[in-house]
This record gives sequence, C-alpha cells and structure tokens, in this order.
Amino acid sequence: MVDTVSLPLRVLFCCGVTQNFFDLPREQIGTVWQAYGVMLKSIEAMEGVKVLGIMDDDRLVVGQADGAPWTFYIMADVDSFDTAAAVCNLYRTTPVGEYNLWRYGKIEARIGRALTVPNPT
Repeated sequence: MVDTVSLPLRVLFCCGVTQNFFDLPREQIGTVWQAYGVMLKSIEAMEGVKVLGIMDDDRLVVGQADGAPWTFYIMADVDSFDTAAAVCNLYRTTPVGEYNLWRYGKIEARIGRALTVPNPT
C-alpha cells in the first residue's frame, strides 16, 4: 500500500494572459515576456517545487483564450499548500516595469495527488 500522507502534492498551475497584455504597444510586449521568464525560473528554483513540465497552447489559441481562460500550464510536485501559494504569489511580486505580473496575467492552482492505481487484491 502507498503511503499517501508523505507524498508531495501534485499541482497544476493554470496560467493565462489577460487583455492588458494584448492592449500593450508592440514594443512593450517583450518586457512582459521577460518577466514571465523570471517568474518561471523562480518557480524552478523554489525549494519544495519539482517542475514536471510546462505546456503552452499558444500555437492553437491566438489572443485571449475566452473558452478556456488559460494559456499555459505548469505541472509540479510541491511539498506543501504554502509552497503552492508562494508560486501563485509570484504573479503579485514579479516586477514588470512600474507594475507587477498580475497586471498582465493570472494564475490558479489545482491541487491533488499523483494518480496511483492499486494492485488487484
């Protein structure tokens, strides 16, 4: 039997860009992309976080995603609820010029556990 108490949390961080991003003049968009890069590196370096993968669906969804409000997804194993909240908080604290990243994007976390199928008894 698997000890589920000591397993890490499996977290899907759903990330999206908002209309403020699309309203930027072309020459200011790069600044936001660089802030996203800083945020992603911060997540990967964060203690208690093991990034399993990042998926971006920007090739098939161009512009603000209205039907599914997310643009990219980060799947990670995380050691605690507080660590997952700290990842989300990076949107509040990552600077983009005179603003922070949450002016241009959003994040929501779905927390569960890795799916394990028990052996038949």
